[in-house]
Amino acid sequence: MKKKSKSWKISFQHLKAFKFYHVIIYVLLGLIMFGIMFSNVKPEKVNVQLFSTAEKTIVAPHSFEDREATELLRKEAADKVPDQFIRDKDKAYQQIARVENFFEVLIETKNKIAELEKVPETSPPAEEGDTEQPQEEPEPIMLTDAEKLKLLEEALEGQVPDRWENELKDENLLFLLSSKEADLTRYKNSSVTAINNAMSRDIHTVEDASEAKNLARTELSQSGNVPSVIINISSISVIPNVIYDSAQTQEKRQQAIDAVEPVRISQGDTLVKTGQFIDREIFRLLTVAGFVNQSDNLAPYVGLLIIIGLMIFALVYLFKNIDTTIHSKNTYLTMYLLIFSITLILMKIFSFFQTLNTTEIGYIAPVAMGAMLIKMLINDRIAIFSSIIFGICGSFIFNMVPGTMNYTVGSYLIISAVASVLFLNQHNRRLTILQTGLFVSFINVVTVIALVLLTNRDLTGMNELLDLGINGTMAVGSGIVSAVLTIGILPFFEVGFGMLSTMKLLELSNPNHPLLRKILMETPGTYHHSVMVANLSESACEAVGANGLLARVASYYHDIGKTKRPHYFIENQMGRANPHDKLPPQTSKNIIIAHATDGAQILRDHNMPKEIVDIAAQHHGTTLLKFFYHKAKEQNENSKEEEYRYPGPKATSKEAAIVGTADSIEAAVRSLNNPTPDKIETIVKAIIKDRLQDGQYSDCDLTFKELEEIGKSFCETLQGIFHSRIEYPKGEEDEA
Repeated sequence: MKKKSKSWKISFQHLKAFKFYHVIIYVLLGLIMFGIMFSNVKPEKVNVQLFSTAEKTIVAPHSFEDREATELLRKEAADKVPDQFIRDKDKAYQQIARVENFFEVLIETKNKIAELEKVPETSPPAEEGDTEQPQEEPEPIMLTDAEKLKLLEEALEGQVPDRWENELKDENLLFLLSSKEADLTRYKNSSVTAINNAMSRDIHTVEDASEAKNLARTELSQSGNVPSVIINISSISVIPNVIYDSAQTQEKRQQAIDAVEPVRISQGDTLVKTGQFIDREIFRLLTVAGFVNQSDNLAPYVGLLIIIGLMIFALVYLFKNIDTTIHSKNTYLTMYLLIFSITLILMKIFSFFQTLNTTEIGYIAPVAMGAMLIKMLINDRIAIFSSIIFGICGSFIFNMVPGTMNYTVGSYLIISAVASVLFLNQHNRRLTILQTGLFVSFINVVTVIALVLLTNRDLTGMNELLDLGINGTMAVGSGIVSAVLTIGILPFFEVGFGMLSTMKLLELSNPNHPLLRKILMETPGTYHHSVMVANLSESACEAVGANGLLARVASYYHDIGKTKRPHYFIENQMGRANPHDKLPPQTSKNIIIAHATDGAQILRDHNMPKEIVDIAAQHHGTTLLKFFYHKAKEQNENSKEEEYRYPGPKATSKEAAIVGTADSIEAAVRSLNNPTPDKIETIVKAIIKDRLQDGQYSDCDLTFKELEEIGKSFCETLQGIFHSRIEYPKGEEDEA
């Protein structure tokens, strides 16, 4: 079984080393996403016939405008707007002008008649001697009534409207002609005033005109001594004074049309229920919604592929900038593919239980599980972006109608996943994962309440409160299920991919771990030394942004190779004679050098994570065993320096370089009788400088600035450790 496992791992390693492995992973990821969401964008095929019975409930696949219904409402609104009229002030002026003109003609005719009837002047008296007889005084010319009427009619021809004819009877005209000019002027003024007052209001209908005429009659009757003919003429002169306003009518009707909101069918609205008769109106709506004369449409699939392509493009960029080797990058990609697929498959399974009455079943989807696993096994940035992807995919998976997106559930899933990433800290023990699950549950419930409030849903009824309670319960379950699944799935990734998560590191740091118990029982001095190195390494790593927990745990195991020959290392001799005193330097150096390779092999045999194995193998790099080399030189000047160097490899990570440096510094400082701050600083600087000049940092990416920070951290930690044994300068001891 063990051989099969090793064979599988070797085959998998060869596959990951394939040049285009990452391309295969991205293609698989896209295919999985498309396969899971394919049915959620596939247009629904339904059999719709006019005057038939609906076989199933059909809801609107998307929001659309019912143009026909909208146009009908707009026409009704326009028809309800009455014609608009405006008062024509000229109407009153025209009527008043006619009345004034009538009286002016009357007065002129009256004066003309008076002129014609004027008595001619008599001839002057005859002078003496004039034989002609004196003329008799002329008789006055009296016009007959007919002649007077003729003169007036000629003057009024074309000056008065036809509707005055009934009032302009001969007796009335003769009466007016016989009236004094002063009376005519008074009649005129009274008539003009009455007409003006009556037509100062809007006169539109027959009722309006009758009321205005009566007003004029009443006013003239009350003014006194106004003949009935003038009253009648004035009443007749009051006419409608409003005219049709085409522009205003059109404007008002357009305003009424614009005020009509388009009739919209919202996504998810029921168009027809199961068993309902499909009449012409329902059939028309189904036609507008696209359920009649359906044809294959590739547009939804193209749209889905574009969205998937954009998401994968972003993932390519994120993985391109991940801080690791190509080999590890492919491992990360493989893990990401599995985590992402598991999360989407779980969402798809939950979506099968979605009905019209449980549209928010997506609230229970454990997307926080995927986000937490990605954070612990890969990194925060990819976990945050994946949270967004989970939300986008969820909005498709939990849609009720193909081709739509459930933005409510999608938003909820993003918030849930992001919350898990932000709350989960570096010390993610199992208890912390459970705490994160509870925190996610709380955030989920708050999000559900917020989404309900945003939709302005009525919460006064029992059914609404029951729905809210069910949704809240699913939200709580999502956080708890996510935590449980994370704890259950994480070990499979750690073992299957040899991944070193924070949880795994914390487990390895447990003093009861078999290998740590082995170090403690067989090499207690080495165990104490390893603990000191762990303190130094962790602080230094944190100072330069490296993985402090990895450095601490690797420090516990870095010298496990000494358990093969514990008494050949000075920290484990405890007063015993040093066996190297009796051994040639060649033998001693072989024993000392072997502890690094022996330790790496022991760790491999116990399936320890690769990162810890590498640090154990690299912590001495290719440094020189100076003591035994110089001892060998004393015995044989031809001794080669290369033979007394560790075989390496050199440190390939910041953590390995820091652990190796801390290992040397701790041993050197421990050998001091009185480790003062100055002595500690001198040793720290000397060892770092020696390793730098020896090229031990050439294969890792430590900068000079970081080496300076590492040195400061070592000094601060060592001064804290050896504080009680520091020898203070004179004058300061008493103060201390």
